[in-house]
Amino acid sequence: MIRTSRAHRLRSSATGTALASRLRRSAPLALPVGWGAVAVAWKFGCPLARQPGLPMRIATSIVFLTVGTGLVLGVRRQLRREPARVRAVAEATQRVLLRPPPARLDGLALAAGQLSATRDASVGGDLYEAVATPFGVRIVVGDVRGHGLAALGAVVAVLGSFREAAHDEPELGGVLRRLERALQRHLRERARAEHPAGGGGEPEHPVAEEFVTLLLLEVRADGRLAVLDCGHPAPYRIGAGVERLPVGEPLPPLGVLPLPAVLVPYTAARLLPGETLVLHTDGAEEARDRRGRFFGLEAALARSAGRPPGTVVRQTHEALLHHTGGRLDDDVALLVVRNDRVRVPAQPAEPGLRRPRPAPSTHC
Repeated sequence: MIRTSRAHRLRSSATGTALASRLRRSAPLALPVGWGAVAVAWKFGCPLARQPGLPMRIATSIVFLTVGTGLVLGVRRQLRREPARVRAVAEATQRVLLRPPPARLDGLALAAGQLSATRDASVGGDLYEAVATPFGVRIVVGDVRGHGLAALGAVVAVLGSFREAAHDEPELGGVLRRLERALQRHLRERARAEHPAGGGGEPEHPVAEEFVTLLLLEVRADGRLAVLDCGHPAPYRIGAGVERLPVGEPLPPLGVLPLPAVLVPYTAARLLPGETLVLHTDGAEEARDRRGRFFGLEAALARSAGRPPGTVVRQTHEALLHHTGGRLDDDVALLVVRNDRVRVPAQPAEPGLRRPRPAPSTHC
């Protein structure tokens, strides 16, 4: 009995909340609708309004014109509020999914940012994350095929898996396999949801062709890098100049072909103290202006050399928007990492601990 009463109260509360939400949404139309009801009642219920003559016609026209104007303004206000509500939801979603990385992480300075190709949208098909683990700082940057809300499910699957696997897997290859399994589960579940009567075969629809390009990187305590590249653009390293970071032999994007049986990260590169690494999605290099000229990402990064990571992200975004006139064809994500760890020089021997001189040799 108590459970039934509690369930009844919960249903009543939910119904009341939904009703209050509907009333708030319809509030801008209440005044015009009230005016309309008064105008109709005046027209058909008031004997004075049915009298012939030009003054009564003018008065009737003014009343109905006022009502029509009020209705138009009320609907327009409602339509303006809806995009603002959608943008607020999108911004909240972005803060949860693509949360800003901490300004400092295990001796590294970080900053990240994204530009969406979808008008009035804050989320898209790009993803990034950086976490400190016992194995080093692990970073992922990826690009889901497509952009906008349609790619959001794959972003959720890959990022959620990375945030768990980065702390659990001692090897970088193990992290990548976890990401692949998470993406495959997402695609299977989406295929079943969109084609529930598929007959058990492989569905022939866009989900079957969805894939993710991805760069998985590990910055170790001594600055050595471990990299696994799944069809993603190689990052830039800013030191004495700007150069492409070597990433080894690329793997296929996730979702296109199965990963090889053995995954060996590329470990011949380093990020020395004071150097900066710029990870990005392909939208940064494939952006074009009105004449079809590609954006010069390397030149833009050279102009930002020596600046903090946040400044590099901001200046690169400004240069991108200026080059394209504010119209992007693809989402753009940037993640900038600077090695602020101090290189400890070799310490000289203390004065009291001099190395003993070898004894002079004697000859007979």
